[in-house]
Amino acid sequence: MTDAPGVEDLLRSLAPQVLGAVVRRYGHFDTAEDAVQEALLAAATQWPAEGVPANPKGWLITVAARRLTDLLRAEQARRQREDTVARWALREAPPPADVDDTLILLFMCGHPSLSPASQIALTLRAVGGLGTPEIARAFLVPEATMTRRITRAKQSIRDSGVPFGLPPPEERRERLASVLHVLYLVFNEGYASTAGPSLVRTDLSAEAIRLTRLLHRLVPDDAEVAGLLALMLLTDARRPARTGPGGTLVPMAEQDRSRWNPDAIAEGVALITAALPQGPTGPYQLQAAIAAVHDEAVSVEETDWRQIEALYEVLRRIDDSPIVALNHAVAVAMVHGPQAGLDLVDKLAADDRLAGGHRLPAVRAHLLELAGDHDGARAEYETAAARTMSLPQQRYLHERAARLDPKG
Repeated sequence: MTDAPGVEDLLRSLAPQVLGAVVRRYGHFDTAEDAVQEALLAAATQWPAEGVPANPKGWLITVAARRLTDLLRAEQARRQREDTVARWALREAPPPADVDDTLILLFMCGHPSLSPASQIALTLRAVGGLGTPEIARAFLVPEATMTRRITRAKQSIRDSGVPFGLPPPEERRERLASVLHVLYLVFNEGYASTAGPSLVRTDLSAEAIRLTRLLHRLVPDDAEVAGLLALMLLTDARRPARTGPGGTLVPMAEQDRSRWNPDAIAEGVALITAALPQGPTGPYQLQAAIAAVHDEAVSVEETDWRQIEALYEVLRRIDDSPIVALNHAVAVAMVHGPQAGLDLVDKLAADDRLAGGHRLPAVRAHLLELAGDHDGARAEYETAAARTMSLPQQRYLHERAARLDPKG
């Protein structure tokens, strides 16, 4: 949005709250989202030069409401229904209430009239604050395809006539899986950005944690919600040690564990310890349990890889994700030797979901390096570097390759 210090973070945090307030008052979800985007753009242009207003949320709501009026009137004109303008016109926005409608937006975007892919895409756009290019990368589809998908999703919300508010408890359960998936994707984009100059985007990961806390308070007895919150906290606890000077990537095995956040680890361990006995055990709980094993090890040498391997074997029975399979291969290599892990990685080469991505060659490079095949590892590191759009990951992979170059 803007490079002005603090303004971009403020706008990202306010965006879903403003959209929620505008939709709550006036409806028209699809047009309201466009109006809010224009209000955010106006703020990004004006605030760095003129200063942030005393009530930034109220400013954005007022501008968005006025723009919504213009958009609705323009739509009526195109449909030659000028005689209904008076009925469509919006009253001046009252002072905004101190209400955060973000959680309602989460469930609204998970409406059953949308396909699962559209639910996630729309929520990433309206609530997570991700741009369409980022969402397209998450879905591995062209940007134009994602633009059309989001547009259709907004139109479906409009046509469904769904009221703005939390769904009843029985319907809430049906939408919960897609809401959790969305929050997980937002967190991952913040913790390991898929593109650009920065490895982490703290604003996104912090927002995902905030929203998941809200969700956990809403459904405190849901073990998977608790598991996802625990997973985020246990993963984010390592963030201070993940980057070195200049934002360079530091792998977990080389991180200074004294820089990990002990409070986040303690909270995450407590959450997953309480959630696991509730059953049935879901994928977020298992991933959180794996993260806890990593975080509780005082050094990389003392990591309980046998327990991690066992947890991944359980996880693979309920989640056929190729990323889970890759991580399982690493755990197997740490327990049984690099060749055992490479055998598993080779079986994944035919998985179309990994085709063209950097993860498979990166894992293969790591295991080849452990096996002592430096030439093979160097070639795989270079292949992985060519496939990632993240500049810190590119630099890290090139550096790993250079370290193995006998001419270097």
